Amino acid sequence: MKQLHSGAKWIFRLRTYFSLLFLTFILGSFLVPLMLSLSEESSINSFFWNYFLYLFSGIIFAVVLGEVYSNLAYKNWKYELTSNEVKLERGIIWKKYSAIPFERIQNIDIRRGILARVLGFSTLDIQTAGYHVASQGGITAEGNITAVSVKEAEEIRDFLIKKIGKRQGL
Repeated sequence: MKQLHSGAKWIFRLRTYFSLLFLTFILGSFLVPLMLSLSEESSINSFFWNYFLYLFSGIIFAVVLGEVYSNLAYKNWKYELTSNEVKLERGIIWKKYSAIPFERIQNIDIRRGILARVLGFSTLDIQTAGYHVASQGGITAEGNITAVSVKEAEEIRDFLIKKIGKRQGL
């Protein structure tokens, strides 16, 4: 099975950073005032000092966890094109294995956001006759190869379009 483009680590890393930092700010807005209300010393100076320490430790935690998560996610995200299907394997704790038969593929989209263009990779969305409901509630492509080189994305799309064309007799 093939590994993703090394730039995928940045995608995984930034997702983790933003999620954990958002959680840190939200929890800090509730926890620090609660802790100060329970303590005997509750001055504005101690509030800012405690909030600063809380945010600093939250940022350090986010950076460390982001690095660990991005490396593990990168190592555990693989894909393969076989003679009759696209195989996807991903997940750190809970593994997800997907196999998308060529017969079900309807369209292949290549996406390149700002970060992807800077780092030199593309994302392939493999759409099928059905649809896939994402964990966030939106409808997405059933197959998604998060980060492959620009050249490889074009090659995969051309390969899959040829397979689809043979199926349709074109």
